[in-house]
Amino acid sequence: MSQLIAPHGGRLVDLFVAAGEREALKHAAAQLPAWDLTPRQLCDLELLANGAFSPLEGFLGRADYESVCRDMRLADGTLWPMPVTLDVSREFADKLGDGAQVALRDPEGVILAILDVADRWEPDRQAEARDVFGTTDRLHAGVAYLVDRANPIYLGGRVRAIEAAPHYDFRHLRLSPREVRAHFDKLGWRRIVAFQTRNPMHRAHLELTFRAAQIAEANLLIHPSVGMTKPGDIDHYTRVRCYEKLIAHYPEQTTLLSLLHLAMRMGGPREALWHAIIRKNHGCSHFIVGRDHAGPGNGADGKPFYGPYDAQELVARHHDELGIAMVPFQEMVYVQERAQYAPADEIAPGETVLNISGTELRRRLHEGLDVPEWFTYPEVIDELRRTHPARHKQGFTVFFTGLSGAGKSTLANALLVRLLELGTRPVTLLDGDIVRKHLSSELGFSKEHRNLNVQRIGFVASEITKNGGIAICAPIAPYAQARREVREMVSQYGLFVETHIATPIDVCEQRDRKGLYALARAGKLKEFTGVSDPYEVPESPELRIDTSDIAPDEAVQRIVLKLESLGLIRPRD
Repeated sequence: MSQLIAPHGGRLVDLFVAAGEREALKHAAAQLPAWDLTPRQLCDLELLANGAFSPLEGFLGRADYESVCRDMRLADGTLWPMPVTLDVSREFADKLGDGAQVALRDPEGVILAILDVADRWEPDRQAEARDVFGTTDRLHAGVAYLVDRANPIYLGGRVRAIEAAPHYDFRHLRLSPREVRAHFDKLGWRRIVAFQTRNPMHRAHLELTFRAAQIAEANLLIHPSVGMTKPGDIDHYTRVRCYEKLIAHYPEQTTLLSLLHLAMRMGGPREALWHAIIRKNHGCSHFIVGRDHAGPGNGADGKPFYGPYDAQELVARHHDELGIAMVPFQEMVYVQERAQYAPADEIAPGETVLNISGTELRRRLHEGLDVPEWFTYPEVIDELRRTHPARHKQGFTVFFTGLSGAGKSTLANALLVRLLELGTRPVTLLDGDIVRKHLSSELGFSKEHRNLNVQRIGFVASEITKNGGIAICAPIAPYAQARREVREMVSQYGLFVETHIATPIDVCEQRDRKGLYALARAGKLKEFTGVSDPYEVPESPELRIDTSDIAPDEAVQRIVLKLESLGLIRPRD
């Protein structure tokens, strides 16, 4: 590990061991307990290793973690607003002794680094959510990940990086902090304003960034996050192609496009402060903080988690110690009379404001409607249409859930026939019993195995959806968390239509052709959903159907009408 004095941004921590040590360290690492890094951990390790997370020298230990959660500072007082932790399973942690070392591997088993474990503890993740995100509402993407997906035990300690995780996409745009600084030095740039985004950029973004660069009298770094963003966001492949189209509209030799492999937490004000520090580490002198920076949307109460300018206020309060200046910006809107964009607070009375929200843009793309050129460039829309066709041409998943005997399989088979009659896309039925036989035959009926079975169904459904097909899933899927995970998997590629077959248990028992309920009541069938194991009723499915007094044809027609209302199938198809 070394610390470099750079002309931009101060000290840059570099956690890679010297080239001459790597082979010996690889050999030693092969004998250590190994942890396979999750996608978020892969992102974090990369930015730890290359210095983007300077001054961190590894995953936070307990004292630093508690100080960051409580005060947005490391234990030594250094400003740092976001916990960067390594979460592992309890089973893995229990195998580690005091002073343990852990080999950190990518999904292919390649050892990327060694963690010298200094701390091991079980955090209060609800408390972490309240401190860091200001809420425990699972509609907040950061909270949902922390509470539902993160492992229960944290390991902290110094990291020794052996090699960087390989990237095979857009290599020419994946620049480390050291490489970005070198580019600035080569071109003689001394004042650079950075722009963070996780969305495609349109003309309003171009105007915003160009104005920010003028205000700061600086060159411009377009620095999109291409690691983990918010579930449902447009994939980074599409976004980067859009950025490459847009970058041609900036004046030549003024703007650099570089990709940041950041796992966003959608943490609003704290995240904005974090983003500013990261851009300082890349050598930037200024950072744009816009309206609702890194905002995760609305909570269960229908209100935004953060105020529109909370992020700007927090960054401004720490200006003196940040080492990077903020360029605050309001929303940019198109003024019809001027035929140009202007900040929302500069609109004169009587002027006509035109704006297209992200929701409206998605609607136009889904319905194949025109997008005006004042909003974005035709070549950008062409890229978006390539990977986001009209909704009636996209893949989707219908996910039935309900008690045994509720009617899931009957409706799934009837819906299969209806969709095959339409013939617009390939249709695949993933029935619970069929999946158990062919995909999960080795699994039992413990909660862990049930969740694993549902996750497998979700993975297959997501692949079908991604490739433009229709997946019909009909497991019991009794647990809310597993259903949420499947929704996240599928929603990356298309709509997820959760359909709760809400038939009461007494009706299900009357229909019990296999005699399963009787066996469960007699105690001969253990862990049976609805009798000796709980069924967690979906809170807000897209559709809820009680088949007690409704014929299958009528129930399926309700589903078809729902699919039509969502634009997934056309009434006259």
